[in-house]
Amino acid sequence: MKNLKLTYILVSIAFLAMFSCSDSFIDVASQDENSEDFFNTEEDYQKALIAAYDYLQATAQQFQVAEIASDNTLAGGESATDTPGIQEIDDMIHTSTNAQLRNIWTWMYTGVNRTNYIMEFKDKTDFPNKTSVIAQTRFLRAFYYFELVKWFGDVPLVVDKRILYGDQFGLERTPKAQIYAQIEDDLKFAIDNLPYTQSQTGRITKGAAQALLGKAYLYQDKFSESATVLEDLIAKGPYDLMPTAIAPLMWENEYENNIESVFEVQYSDVDGGSYDCFQCLEGNYAVGFNGVRGYVGPVFDFGYSFNVPTQNMVDAFEPGDIRLGYSILDIKQWVIDNPTASYDETAGYEQTGYFNRKYIARLGDANRPDAALTNPNNFRVIRFADVLLMAAEALNRGGISDTRAQNYLNRVRNRATLSNVAATGSNLTNAIYKERRVELVGEGHRFFDLVRTGRAAGTIPGFQAGKHELFPIPIQEIELSGGTWAQNPGYEN
Repeated sequence: MKNLKLTYILVSIAFLAMFSCSDSFIDVASQDENSEDFFNTEEDYQKALIAAYDYLQATAQQFQVAEIASDNTLAGGESATDTPGIQEIDDMIHTSTNAQLRNIWTWMYTGVNRTNYIMEFKDKTDFPNKTSVIAQTRFLRAFYYFELVKWFGDVPLVVDKRILYGDQFGLERTPKAQIYAQIEDDLKFAIDNLPYTQSQTGRITKGAAQALLGKAYLYQDKFSESATVLEDLIAKGPYDLMPTAIAPLMWENEYENNIESVFEVQYSDVDGGSYDCFQCLEGNYAVGFNGVRGYVGPVFDFGYSFNVPTQNMVDAFEPGDIRLGYSILDIKQWVIDNPTASYDETAGYEQTGYFNRKYIARLGDANRPDAALTNPNNFRVIRFADVLLMAAEALNRGGISDTRAQNYLNRVRNRATLSNVAATGSNLTNAIYKERRVELVGEGHRFFDLVRTGRAAGTIPGFQAGKHELFPIPIQEIELSGGTWAQNPGYEN
């Protein structure tokens, strides 16, 4: 069966007619769209499901922006005015008019609406694979809502029906506790009804649902629940750490969907969008945008120098940690070691000399059509290393078992050729936090890790406690609601 990334392209084009762009806070289906026209066969449900998968591809931008929001990286780019919304988030001066934040809101709600379209007509037609379709759908809905609640806190909660044009006037922001309850319910259904291995690469699995549920529990400080589901995944799932010898290859195209990948967004090199339609992309735009300006030489291709790691981030690695070499590219040292390589040392803004080696263009990528927008490198959303570290944190912070927490932490450290940690209590907590930073650098986790553990103020430059834990609701969405929604604390409409 085809890889799911190829199926995206074929189906999403057909669905443009059903989910056309509008001025509303989501893209909605026409009110003329009804059950008589669709959901008459399994093929219809599968097409709708692939269309719901499609908006996973829009998340490349938000994972990149999340990394920039943290203390790991700077915005970079060509100048201080290159993509102003990203520069504002980097400097913690973003407002409710920020274009990137509205993209996240709109694209994630479009994903929600596509899942709800399936759920609205879930009882119309029966077929043998229906439970699997519904389970995948509910995972996707949980994922899109999880992203929304992470970024914005209380947001409107709608389930099992589409939000049609005009409905937004009657919607209120739902307390995030209720949203998390829905996320948990959706993920439990997915866990109970999906296998660990799918016949088509890229489809949601039981393991992906367990990992996301464990993460959702962790974000709510439900440590016992998180530890239970994550340890079950560790014990019974088919995942493992990539061996030390080949771990540096983990982010290469030929190692997509590897044994460590629990949940991965599938991308292709088909030109499906433009600079004005990032949500139409089939490729991982962040890969090209993270690269080195003016680069010529082996292994890598040129890029646009966004998302550049800081010296503080580089210094966080312990001596002998092999992850530094395959996580962060020191371009000056690289040129010294590779005499045929060169780059434009005068180009770019906030350049530190470091680049996100996990997600930068590889040699030959520039030959693709519209190379900046069509990179096929998948985004590894949840890796097994992340699962191990989440389980360690839940066990330790929940006062459940420091011994088991040490075991999971040290599995990750040993893969990086580092010695065991024997600390307990708060010292072990800090060791886990540090390990998460260096293991997951460049993958968009750090900002939310700092926020959920109360460590962001004083760590992220410009971060204001009581304000920056959440991002502002886009002003356009407040206006479209009729102006009844209260803005998040600290932001003005």
